[in-house]
Amino acid sequence: MTKVFLLAISFFSSLVSLAGDGVYNVSLIPEVLLKNAGAVKRMEVIEFEISESNSATLRHKVAYTILNEQGDRWAFFQAGYDRLRSVSSFEGTLYDAQGNKLKNLKKGDIKDESGMDDASLADDNRVKWHSFFYKVYPYTVEYEVVVKYKGTMFLPDWIPQEKNTMSVQQSRLVVICPATNPLRFQSYHYESKPVITESGRNKSYEWEVKNLATVEEEYASPAWYRQTTSVFPVTEKFSLEDYQGSNASWSDFGKFVFDLKSNRDALPANIKQKVHELTDHVNNTNEKIKLLYEYMQQNTRYISIQLGVGGWQPFDAKFVAEKKYGDCKALSNFMSALLKEAGIRSLYTVINAGGNNDYLIKDLPSSQFNHVILMVPQAKDTVWLECTSQILPAGYLGNFTSDRYALAVDENGGTLVRTPVYGYKENLQVRNIKATINETGNLDAQIFTRYKAEQQDRLFQVIKGLSKDKLMEFLKEDIELATYDIKSFHYDEVKTFVPEIKETLELVADNYATVSGKRLFLIPNIISRSHRKLKVNESRKNDIVLGMAYTDMDTTAIQIPDGYKAESIPQDVALNSKFGNYQSALKINGNTIVYTRQFECFNGSFPPADFAALAKFYETIYKADRAKLVFVKNQ
Repeated sequence: MTKVFLLAISFFSSLVSLAGDGVYNVSLIPEVLLKNAGAVKRMEVIEFEISESNSATLRHKVAYTILNEQGDRWAFFQAGYDRLRSVSSFEGTLYDAQGNKLKNLKKGDIKDESGMDDASLADDNRVKWHSFFYKVYPYTVEYEVVVKYKGTMFLPDWIPQEKNTMSVQQSRLVVICPATNPLRFQSYHYESKPVITESGRNKSYEWEVKNLATVEEEYASPAWYRQTTSVFPVTEKFSLEDYQGSNASWSDFGKFVFDLKSNRDALPANIKQKVHELTDHVNNTNEKIKLLYEYMQQNTRYISIQLGVGGWQPFDAKFVAEKKYGDCKALSNFMSALLKEAGIRSLYTVINAGGNNDYLIKDLPSSQFNHVILMVPQAKDTVWLECTSQILPAGYLGNFTSDRYALAVDENGGTLVRTPVYGYKENLQVRNIKATINETGNLDAQIFTRYKAEQQDRLFQVIKGLSKDKLMEFLKEDIELATYDIKSFHYDEVKTFVPEIKETLELVADNYATVSGKRLFLIPNIISRSHRKLKVNESRKNDIVLGMAYTDMDTTAIQIPDGYKAESIPQDVALNSKFGNYQSALKINGNTIVYTRQFECFNGSFPPADFAALAKFYETIYKADRAKLVFVKNQ
């Protein structure tokens, strides 16, 4: 062990020679790294050393040259700590454009703040941070921290190019671990294998990159870590306080998660009685689930609790019953206990929630989760429960956790499962408009819209979170017309496993149609216009990843003043492609225009070579959605 320790000290101390003596002079940056860059990462070493006693030390040294305002964010540096981590050293230095030292960071310059957000009741996360924010460009900041870890569950990921507008001169990751606890990892865009060396009872794994230029941001690209060089290391065995776990398989990792929650589902007698009052007379299992879910929603609320191992271990069901609050772990465990009392089996399920549904690396069993939901297997289908929401209908997840892998756990371990996919047949926006246009071109419209599944997610949060006055303000800014006013609005919710919202709006818009002499010009597509216009990229590198699939259907009837006849009518449009289908058509009967539109947008991954076809598809829709009708007055 002494040899490895001396090796680490020697290795990390050698970094000092990289700084000072003008080594950060901007003139030393290769020209190719300056192009389109907001900042250049001049050097970086991340060294993570795991001891045989299940503790670890992180040493991180990094220097950024800030070239302009776009790179200012890299003048900021932070190191988090909690009951399982401690920051033993935090140093920083500021350099000018020539690499001359301007300032060393003093202890009093370092801010130390709680990492707890407004939704947290108890959280031991804290952050030490500093920002030089020099504003005399270019300048260089250098930071060096040492963090001590109690436990080995979490190893640092390595994504040297942190953003497409940052270039990288040099970056290195080193992981030192006992040979008896081998390292497992997943890498992307790293062509060679890591350099592995052995010393005594330890192994060292090293990755390094040099001279990574900025890259052009591409529409609908995969997650950033899949576009750039990245490495995700884990050890086969790990510890979290007094708990031992294994990343050898998803089953093994799931067993660790299950052990953290085992024997925490006992309910107080009064809650057991309530369960039976609610469900004993009900024969339908889905109805029982719905009743118990609504009971949980009405009698608990979400509050984050992140204390040590509590960041992974739920409070027991009795705690939630008495306190009437809990985090995602505690509330899911409580809901599972309610179902168990009613004779319904459920599975505690860990998941990575948020906008990116492609986060989980299937071939690397490990801690890749930030949330817990509940899976309730049924004979014909599975019911999914988001237990942190007091307003979602039972059985619906929404885009926060839909269409992704999750790990369902029980006493036998963990199993990767896939959450529901709401496709283009479920994610609906069905709109009917009855409108009139007067002699001066003013529009008066009655708009009836039905939003379903993920098409209603955003509106659902808005109508639940805003007062009536604020909702009116939102509506007056949300519709993309030059000038308009909302005279009235109304919403009805349909609470099913795939929920709907029915919206009724009365809208007026002055000068919607243009009256010029004896002619009247108008766009029959009033508020359902696509805004996608893509610049063709012949050298695109990334796959095209199209997210939510959906269908928009519009039927618009517009009555215009008497005495006009059509002079120019847009042609009907029909498109069929691998990206979706689009149809629009017009019929004119007297002074009534009937416009119909249907757009089916598919999701999926497509090769870069398809980008030109996608751009053409969107361009055609963009133009069709804005096609104008021209009427002329009868002589």
